[in-house]
Amino acid sequence: MVNEGEVSSGKECKVQIAGDHGSKEVQNRSERGLVSRIWLGFAGLLSGFMSKLSKLWRNVCGVGSEDPRRVCHCLKVGLALTVVSLFYYMRPLYESIGSNAMWAVLTVVVVFEYTVGATLAKGLNRVAGTFLAGALAIGVHWVAAHCGETFEAAILRTSVFLLASAATFSRFIPIVKQRFDYGAMIFVLTFSLVSVSGYRVEELFELAHHRFSTVVLGTAICMLICIFVRPVWAGQDLHFLIVRNLERISDSLDECVLKYFEDDKTLIDGDEERWKRILKYKSALNTKGTEDSLANFARWEPSHGQFRFQHPWNQYLKIGALTRSCAYCIEALNSSINSEIHAHERAKKHLSNVCIRLSSHSSVVLRELTVMIKTMKKSSSIEISIGEMGSAVQELQHAMKCLPIPPLLPLLVKSQTEITELSPATQANTPLMEVLNLVTITSLLVEISARIEDIVDAVNELASMTGFTESTIDEKKKQQNKPVMSDDQEVQDKNELKILQQA
Repeated sequence: MVNEGEVSSGKECKVQIAGDHGSKEVQNRSERGLVSRIWLGFAGLLSGFMSKLSKLWRNVCGVGSEDPRRVCHCLKVGLALTVVSLFYYMRPLYESIGSNAMWAVLTVVVVFEYTVGATLAKGLNRVAGTFLAGALAIGVHWVAAHCGETFEAAILRTSVFLLASAATFSRFIPIVKQRFDYGAMIFVLTFSLVSVSGYRVEELFELAHHRFSTVVLGTAICMLICIFVRPVWAGQDLHFLIVRNLERISDSLDECVLKYFEDDKTLIDGDEERWKRILKYKSALNTKGTEDSLANFARWEPSHGQFRFQHPWNQYLKIGALTRSCAYCIEALNSSINSEIHAHERAKKHLSNVCIRLSSHSSVVLRELTVMIKTMKKSSSIEISIGEMGSAVQELQHAMKCLPIPPLLPLLVKSQTEITELSPATQANTPLMEVLNLVTITSLLVEISARIEDIVDAVNELASMTGFTESTIDEKKKQQNKPVMSDDQEVQDKNELKILQQA
């Protein structure tokens, strides 16, 4: 007979062995799940990092493709630093300058700017500030040295306090802050360094001479590379910025008026391209700081292209200010057009033709001004376009006087079911607000045409200052209209000229 205890113990062993095997399988599954989760987490982090890296690369490529001159500027800075570092790496050049060659490297880093005007402004300010501060520091040190050891330190400290305070105060003066702020800061820095270090240095003149020469060296390298290697002129950028702003507000003016008076079926809110053209005027509202900066740097630039030295850049700022005032009117026009209250269709149709005609002629005038500034040539057709714009203004004013507002009031009221839903005050104000909305839009169009005439006057003033040449079309017309002289008349004119010369 089999012992019951042995049978029971065998069953317990079998159960225990089966339990151990199951626990190992569960443990292996949990380990595999943990590894898979870790791998999935790592893969997610890697994919996120790669997506961010690709997004960064697209942004970098976008910045470079938007203006390829930025890539060229980076290469020019690298070239300038490479050239100036030769004075530090090559022993013959290093022995002539010494450890002060690092000042040339620092000068290149802080002076080299994107445009030629900015580089010239900072470079000349740095040279002038360094020279003036070094000369005054040497003079003060010479005076202090001849006053004895008792007063030497006091004179040096007093001079640092007075001159640094005066130079810092000069930076609050508008003309100094605008054009010589960097030079004043370099003056304070150089004078303080030379004065303080000169108290413990015997050969102060040699120290100041080496630092000044390295600053001049770094500035000269920056200027040469910036001017002769794919230069970026601040004056040219300002010129084309004014042109672009005029183009943008002309496009926005056309689209805004068409959006209001055209059939709503032809206007789709999802048409992104059309909305972009309508909102082009916004870019002209935020360019004042850029225009002021470019005009300030353009004053430092030499003659280049069609721009001579001391070109009337302030006139460009005047045209830019008038362009912004016109853009503000277009913004108000766009706000009125997008208002929730609109005039009745019959009232809009009564003024649609004259309003569209006025906006069209106004846009034509703006485009002709754009061509005038861009080519720097006069246009005889601008006077015709201005006359057509003025006649369109008179037609609009006449149409407003002939607008039968009292008979239109019942037509402006909405349907009876819509009126009953409104309050009594709203029922009375609805027709009046619709009429006022139409009057506001027409008055803004008249105001825009008046501001365009101010822009025309400013452009004509610029043409007289810079001497705009006549366009080739006008010259051909003059040559075609010029009377042809006969041979006998030419001989007679020559004989008269000879008689006058003999007399």
